[in-house]
Amino acid sequence: MNYETLLLKKEAGIATITLNRPDKMNALSPKMVHEIPQALEDVGQDKSVRCVVLTGAIFTMTNPADIKEFFGPVTRTVMAIRNMPKAVIASINGPAVGGSMNMVLSCDIIIASEAARFGEVFVNIGLQPDYGGTYLLPRLIGMGKAMELILTGRVFDAREAERLGLVSQVVAPDKLESTTQQLARKLADAPPLAVAAAKTSVYQGLTMNLSTALEAECRAQSMLFLTEDMKEGIKAFLEKRKPQFKGR
Repeated sequence: MNYETLLLKKEAGIATITLNRPDKMNALSPKMVHEIPQALEDVGQDKSVRCVVLTGAIFTMTNPADIKEFFGPVTRTVMAIRNMPKAVIASINGPAVGGSMNMVLSCDIIIASEAARFGEVFVNIGLQPDYGGTYLLPRLIGMGKAMELILTGRVFDAREAERLGLVSQVVAPDKLESTTQQLARKLADAPPLAVAAAKTSVYQGLTMNLSTALEAECRAQSMLFLTEDMKEGIKAFLEKRKPQFKGR
């Protein structure tokens, strides 16, 4: 499928979705807001894709005329990322504020360059967070700090984001792409059934008590023990070689 506002590249098991409105500083538009979940659903269903990278500096849309068009696909975007049975990496090379920050927070791993900036800036224009921000941020950094960021609307840098636990790694701007691709390659080579099961267990566990989470883990682990990938992993370990996982 061809996209007007995105670039989608699939190569060696890694799908890279790049926001592509450089003339508008990659600001969200109604068209882009619709195309993002379409692209995510595309790669989510593609069995040849093992890892997904979402990149491009995203900015908050503030044009009131676009509000109706904007909110329709929001739920689809967040749920497409969270429900995708493969790892999703956000690679942030500039400001990610407002809705774009919260879209990023729904990703599994976030890598930022030193040029990245983050902020729940909604209160500055009389709004509250969307794109799942009120759900995601407190679970990532705790209620107190989340409330401070949401109620003040202040913008903070990548190093603070790293200290808060929002991003897993901060690198120099010229190292962002290579660092992201290196991690994406590692995740693409990982056993896809185990990645999907672990992702499901972690996110579903957020809404479970410990007993229920343990039962869910047991069910998932029991199924993984029967897979060809598990047998290949053990065999490769004993033979001191790199495993070749096939998702079976």
